Amino acid sequence: MKDEKMMKIQPLEGSITLLDVAQTLWNRRWVILLFTLLTLVFGYAYAMWVRPQFTSDVLLQVNVKGTSSKSTKALGEMGAVLDLASPADAEIELIKSRMVLSEVVAVEHLHIWTIPIGASDRFTHKEGRMDVDSLIIPEKLRVKKWIAVAKDENSYKVIAPDGKVALEGVVGEVYSTAIAGDTLTIRVNYMQARQGQKFQLVQGSPLKAERLLMSSLRVMEKGKQTGIISVRYSHRYPDRAASILNTIAKTYLRQNVEMRSAEAEKTLEFLEGQLPGVKAKLDSAEKVLADYRHKVGSVDIGGETKAHLDKEGQLQRQIMQLEQERQSALRLFKAEHPNVQTIVKQQNKVKAELAQLKKNAEKMPLTQQEVKRLQEEVAVNNEVYTNMLNNIQQLRVVRAGEVGNVRIVDFAQIEPSQSKPNKTRIVITSGAVGFVLGILFVLLMRILKNGVRSASEIERATDMTVLVKIPQSRNKVLRGHKHLHHGKPFVLQGIDGQVVEAFQSMMTAINFTLPQVEHSVILVMGLIPGVGKSFVSQNLAAVYAEGGKKVLLIDADMRRGVIHGNSRMGLADVLVGNATLDTASVQGCIDNLFVLRSGKTKVTACGLLRSDAMDKLLKEAREKFDLVIVDTPPLNLVTDAELICPLVDYSLFVLHYGRHSMEEIKETVERVRRYSDKPAAIVMNHCEREPGHYGYGYGYYGKGYYGKKA
Repeated sequence: MKDEKMMKIQPLEGSITLLDVAQTLWNRRWVILLFTLLTLVFGYAYAMWVRPQFTSDVLLQVNVKGTSSKSTKALGEMGAVLDLASPADAEIELIKSRMVLSEVVAVEHLHIWTIPIGASDRFTHKEGRMDVDSLIIPEKLRVKKWIAVAKDENSYKVIAPDGKVALEGVVGEVYSTAIAGDTLTIRVNYMQARQGQKFQLVQGSPLKAERLLMSSLRVMEKGKQTGIISVRYSHRYPDRAASILNTIAKTYLRQNVEMRSAEAEKTLEFLEGQLPGVKAKLDSAEKVLADYRHKVGSVDIGGETKAHLDKEGQLQRQIMQLEQERQSALRLFKAEHPNVQTIVKQQNKVKAELAQLKKNAEKMPLTQQEVKRLQEEVAVNNEVYTNMLNNIQQLRVVRAGEVGNVRIVDFAQIEPSQSKPNKTRIVITSGAVGFVLGILFVLLMRILKNGVRSASEIERATDMTVLVKIPQSRNKVLRGHKHLHHGKPFVLQGIDGQVVEAFQSMMTAINFTLPQVEHSVILVMGLIPGVGKSFVSQNLAAVYAEGGKKVLLIDADMRRGVIHGNSRMGLADVLVGNATLDTASVQGCIDNLFVLRSGKTKVTACGLLRSDAMDKLLKEAREKFDLVIVDTPPLNLVTDAELICPLVDYSLFVLHYGRHSMEEIKETVERVRRYSDKPAAIVMNHCEREPGHYGYGYGYYGKGYYGKKA
């Protein structure tokens, strides 16, 4: 029952727990730190490379009172419910229109660019400044590169695309010179630069400059239905940002006044043309009323009739007022808009009331009806004439006083501090991004290399013992393959105590397994290239040799040998009969250690290993050496190790920590077992250092060290 319970709580093979993730991140903390540092450097470089920007703003007020507000009031309570367009929306679009911006581009010379040249000056923010208010480049040469070079703080020279000096001048003067059958004209109105600093001169399209300015402007209404418009703009020079904004505000204000003056002028001209006709119509109505009274004499109009006349005149005035409001609303909205429809409904209601009132008037005597009709006509004509005189007077005031419905509340000021880039925010953000990218990279590598990492899982699946887990060395230079295979064995350098202890533990475990180790042959195999089998072979041989054993290390990888000696002869030469064991083997880097390199031959390695020569060689080596260690090619690539396996006394499978799947390990082990029943064990190499664990050596002694359970 206890075993069943333990099996239930064990995680699935290949699964990744939260503890595994934490351990992986800790083991790869230097990779995460490297990502973080790289992105911090990139973020800082980007923050220094981006040119500073200064933001200014100007505040405008649009008069939302008048006819537009009257038409909104006509909605009554519905005006608070419906989402009506603010009069400021139309003004915002006018501010961003080409009608305004084209004039600003011309006044501020925004189609002329002077771009500083020099990466070092840009990175250190030591770029100079040159403002050009007049630049005419011959049209066919505008696409080429024109350079202005500062000679001193007050003079400059212009270099043509062919590298020749086109002209020289001083700040504030206009210069022209003949270029390619045309004329080059330039005037520099301001320059602040060191001697030798360069600027690229560009004469762009005004339309392109207008669109660029339009996209850079941020125009919005502050609040809702307030009529307060904020215009913001950013430029690399604070004075230019303020100047451009103030030019936009002044241009828009002037055009608004001119537009209203032009409208007033047209309306005034129309009203003054209609005024004589209205005056004549009023005089005619008064004369007809006077003649009728003279004809019929005095007519007594009672109180009811007088009240009737007053009411009718009031309704007529309401109809006229509502018609004015309807015409004003139609300037802003379509006829189907709720605003206009509400006014129309009110008009129809008043007209129906007036019609009913006239119908009731038919009951009065004929004389009173006629007098009433004539008085109504005089009153209406008099109302029209009076309103027309008032409108003419107001329009004359507008035309004379140049009054618009927009005013500048706040002019743009020169901002002392830059608005962007925010260097601190960029650096912090880049560091955070790098940290996250580092974590994602480590986890991705962990997923891609989600091989077996547990020694107990391997033992349960293969029924073989994991002798030792060799840790990954902290010294990355010493982990280089060329240094290890050509130089002194790692265990003899005394740099990483845990690695040395792991090999000492492996030797002890092998000694327990093979009491007669003095004349034994150990085969070292690896599943795939790069697992470190040659590293294990060389260091294990060095440990035994240092312990007083006479050891022969044979490099049996005759295709791609990596263990080298001072002799040109090797294993291949011995197997074909061109050399003997004594002549081919050479003294290693320490006493008692001899090396037999792989050698070269035209015969295939499999052909040599299938012959009796390898068996004879190993028998001879047993007589002359206490221990023979054979380093073989990868199992999953060639069959060399399988051919040698029956000839040895002990086999070591070298696995790379976290790189092999369990199925791959089991399949390879079973394949080798078909050729030999000799004892075998597993060595895990490149193991990650686990915080909180004590060492890596001392093996696993709960089971026997043979291929099968006892």
